[in-house]
Amino acid sequence: MVRPPAGMRADARRNHERLVTEARSAFAEHGTAASLEDVARRAGVGIGTLYRHFPNRDALLSAVFEDAVGDLLTRSRELLNAPEPCAALVTWLREMVTHAGEYRGLARSLMSVTTDPTSALSSCSGPIREAGGALLARAQEAGKVRPDVAISDLLQLTHAIALAAEETPGDSELADRLLMLTLRGLKAT
Repeated sequence: MVRPPAGMRADARRNHERLVTEARSAFAEHGTAASLEDVARRAGVGIGTLYRHFPNRDALLSAVFEDAVGDLLTRSRELLNAPEPCAALVTWLREMVTHAGEYRGLARSLMSVTTDPTSALSSCSGPIREAGGALLARAQEAGKVRPDVAISDLLQLTHAIALAAEETPGDSELADRLLMLTLRGLKAT
């Protein structure tokens, strides 16, 4: 659950929580490019209140996806103990593709974060990169993944796969096929 900043007044905390809840709904209906004015209206506040809590779209996206990021981080810790390191990495990458495809436009936003470390959305990127890096290192140490593979490249690929699947909604198997093609190129020879 997204928590408002500590020390926030009760009314401001309620506004913060309503904004995140309504943004989640608006993004589900209209994608991540949904109107921020609509989000504010749905939450029963003015656009100025939205911008006081979230200075830009990426800050709001970061708050909306905080729970999903937490789930991915928890999952990566669970998978670190899996008996097969490569299978653990594959499982986690599949979950990343699913996460990135959760809302229309999210994959594109996540891809842009890698080139903009000042984005509020990049606060999600660091912990995800670290978690995935640990899974990748374990698979590399087991000799199952080439040593020259970088987690940043894998994350960009998962976002690109999610974006391709988003652009081809009639093919429900596309993301998995693309991920499997990608993973074949990762194997150590």
